[in-house]
Order: sequence, then C-alpha cells, then structure tokens
Amino acid sequence: MRLVTFETEGSVRVGAVRGGAGGRLEVVDFGRHDPSLPGSVKQLLEAGPAIWPAVTRAVEIGPASPYESVRLLAPVLDPQKIICVGLNYADHAAETGAKTGDEPVIFCKFPTTLIGPESPIELPPESNEVDYEAELVVVIGKRARRLTRAEAWDHVAGYTCGHDVSARDWQKNKPGKQWLLGKSFDSFAPLGPWLVTQDEIADPGNLKIELRLNGEVMQSSSTTQLIFPIDFLVSYLSHVCTLLPGDLIYTGTPPGVGMARTPPVFLKPGDVTEVEIEGLGTLRNPVVAGGEPNA
Repeated sequence: MRLVTFETEGSVRVGAVRGGAGGRLEVVDFGRHDPSLPGSVKQLLEAGPAIWPAVTRAVEIGPASPYESVRLLAPVLDPQKIICVGLNYADHAAETGAKTGDEPVIFCKFPTTLIGPESPIELPPESNEVDYEAELVVVIGKRARRLTRAEAWDHVAGYTCGHDVSARDWQKNKPGKQWLLGKSFDSFAPLGPWLVTQDEIADPGNLKIELRLNGEVMQSSSTTQLIFPIDFLVSYLSHVCTLLPGDLIYTGTPPGVGMARTPPVFLKPGDVTEVEIEGLGTLRNPVVAGGEPNA
C-alpha cells in the first residue's frame, strides 16, 4: 500500500495511490469513501491494526482522482521526532575517511524542515555550502520502548524516500559543530512521495538508492551498505526514547555527497534533485534561493 497525504481544492487529505485504468495512477481519498476514517497518516498509524481492514477496503473501492490533479505533501506531516543517523553507509564512511564505532551517530532535525515532493528546497542566505544526501526513511508504526532487534520489525509501518539537506559550513565551522542547526533550516527534510507499507518491501536491507542532481547521478549505492541496519536502529533508539507512530528515522546516506568531491559540489538556485529508492518511488525537489521573511 502506498499511503499519501495530499492537497486538493484547498483541503489536506489522506489516501493511497493505486493503479487505475490503462495503468495510470490515481489517488484514493479515504475521507470521501468513509468519513469515519482518520484524517492523517499519523492518525491511521495511531489507530492500530483494527483500522486496516477498512483502509484496505477504501483502497480497493474508494473514489479516486487522477494522480496529476492533486498535490502530494510529505506523507507524514506531523511527526513528533525526526531522528537521523550519520555515517551509516560503509562506502560513505570510507569516502569521508571517518572511523565508525560500535554505536551509531545520532542527531535530529526540527519538524519544520519537512517538505513534500516538488516543493522547493530553499537555500538560506546564512549558508554557502548546502549539500544533498539521499536517505531511506523508516516510519514508526506503533509505540516502541526498549525493544529487542527481533521485536523492532513489528513496530515499523513502512518506508519512504528522504533527503537530508545539510549546511556543511554550519556543521564544520560553527562553534561546537552545529549539526542540529546545520541540518534544520526550513525545507531541509524533503520526504515522499508516499509511505510504502512494510508488507510490500521484502528486504529493506537490499534496496538500490540513488540521487540525481539535474539528471546526473551523484550518489548510487545499496542499503546492503548500512553499517547499523534498520532493526538495530529501531531497537537502539527505543532504549533511549519512546518511539511513537509517525516518528521518522533517516537512516544515513551513501557516498557521492557534494562536500567529498573535488571540487566540492553544493546546491544552487535552479538545481533539481531526485532521490530514487528501489520500490519506494522518486522524490523530486527544485532548489530556490530562500531568505524571504515570513514566507
């Protein structure tokens, strides 16, 4: 199932993408089919297993609109937490020359960083070194606290494409190495195009992941390169904080980031980024100059 949050006629809705006549995609509006269904993806997850027969029925027979007629938003609009993992691909760690330890490097992004497909990445005037990072994102499906690795999978709702946009000059040069702020400018967490439920991905640890910049492949790897796999991350994090439905875990980026190139490649207005992950679709975002007050 491909769950989506979308906007149509000025209203934010929740639904799913399905194949229509002639193979064309269409978007089912759950609320039009059954107004009693939850009004957001996060609320669907919070409702638990009892809601899924009705959701499945809505996907099968619910009224739908042409895919092109709606505007997709980030599939989860209101996560309580956006947790990120640094240096989690073996080939990326080798590229940077960084040593990997026995535990993952964890940081966060503010929820105001979230944007959906086709929404612009805004380059802040406070940074001259904004970089790209394609990432597989895990979406938590139910409350998780102190899980074993074996228990972790039962708490994963599914997966989506993510882009951990990063201001490298803030990460490197600000006092204290400002990872949080360098990762948390508005629009620095593109997400989408949809949430693919866990049952549709046989092996999330073996997916091709790629980022294209203006059509040129800049990152190309596989989730087989993850140093700390998904079940480890969910278990590890659940021993620190309670994970809740809708929480997002950006699991790290493969090699090919702009700062590691000679000369470095940073995003500029007019660029277009595309994150594509096998089985999860393509997340496309244009890049624009930011900095307008109250925009």
